[in-house]
Amino acid sequence: IMNDEFFQAMANGNRREMIRLLKRRDMTAGEIAGHFNISKPSISRHLDTLKNAGLVTAERQGNQIWYSLNMTVLQEMAVEFLELMGTKEEERHEAG
Repeated sequence: IMNDEFFQAMANGNRREMIRLLKRRDMTAGEIAGHFNISKPSISRHLDTLKNAGLVTAERQGNQIWYSLNMTVLQEMAVEFLELMGTKEEERHEAG
């Protein structure tokens, strides 16, 4: 499942911090923006990148959009990564 969108999303420190914020609770774009010293359009672009990677979901409630962390994708990627690392360990033991 390892996909380029996931790694592109995770390659940016602001986006990693957004994931950390959303791990605590769902937030609106405005609440997220309050934690960063960057423009609102930049915040929107970062959130779009996270959405495209499947890491966050967005739900409109009235005139606000609430962002949630999609733990399923994070967990799937963690399993993929651990399997990738596990394969290397096994190869090393077989070679030794």
